[in-house]
Amino acid sequence: MTSFRIKDFEIRNRLFVGTGKYASYEMMQKALDASGCQVVTVAVRRERLLDNQGRSLLDFLDLDRYTILPNTAGCFTAEDAIRVAMLGRELLEKNGNRGAGWVKLEVLGDKKTLLPDPIGTLEATRELVKEGFTVLCYSSDDPILARRLKEAGAASVMPAGSPIGTGQGILNPLNISLCLEELKTGDPNYPVIVDAGVGTASDVAIAMELGADGVLLNTGIAHAKDAVKMAEAMKLALEAGKLAYESGRIPKKRYATASSPFDGVISYIPGE
Repeated sequence: MTSFRIKDFEIRNRLFVGTGKYASYEMMQKALDASGCQVVTVAVRRERLLDNQGRSLLDFLDLDRYTILPNTAGCFTAEDAIRVAMLGRELLEKNGNRGAGWVKLEVLGDKKTLLPDPIGTLEATRELVKEGFTVLCYSSDDPILARRLKEAGAASVMPAGSPIGTGQGILNPLNISLCLEELKTGDPNYPVIVDAGVGTASDVAIAMELGADGVLLNTGIAHAKDAVKMAEAMKLALEAGKLAYESGRIPKKRYATASSPFDGVISYIPGE
């Protein structure tokens, strides 16, 4: 599968995998390995970096293998998201990880829906771009907001397939395709990553078949009955979806079309 770029970052594997919600750090390690991912997302807040035994998440990640994408999960204001992004950059610079220059920006509207706050997201994007960040924006599937975020300097817009952690998959394929059209018109290499709501492998395939450049997910793997097998399934689904998109699907039709032509068929009547 061909690589793609998000500003200064070359991405070889298009599956982005989160590090939260696993039963243990050891299970997380196995699932990440099975997914084949290159980029892993990490929530920067201190309480999300330590488990109930006080062990640091970063000690369980091979920083030579994975590029860390710090995220501002749990932030509900632009100011909070900016502060957490700064902390994430400082943390990764100390660890010498390649991910120190970028951030997955989340500014959430409320704790019930975890939907993005469009105004806060736009404000934070503008400020973080000024601070030199490569900003990947978690967004709703609104194509107009997607355009505004790109204009504000977002290096990638990440429209949600459905609300975080719901496992509902791609609820509105039309809006995702409109976001893709809006963002890639005149700029076909602009990276668009579908983020949130993935429940199973077919959701990943659908996102890629729509033309997305990648998929970011966490709960769909971490909360699966067998996280390692699901991680491998997600990996294969992404590859299949990408190949299907590049192949060009047949158009949908109202009526059937025979696989073999009716004209010229030789009839056979028993006894003749």
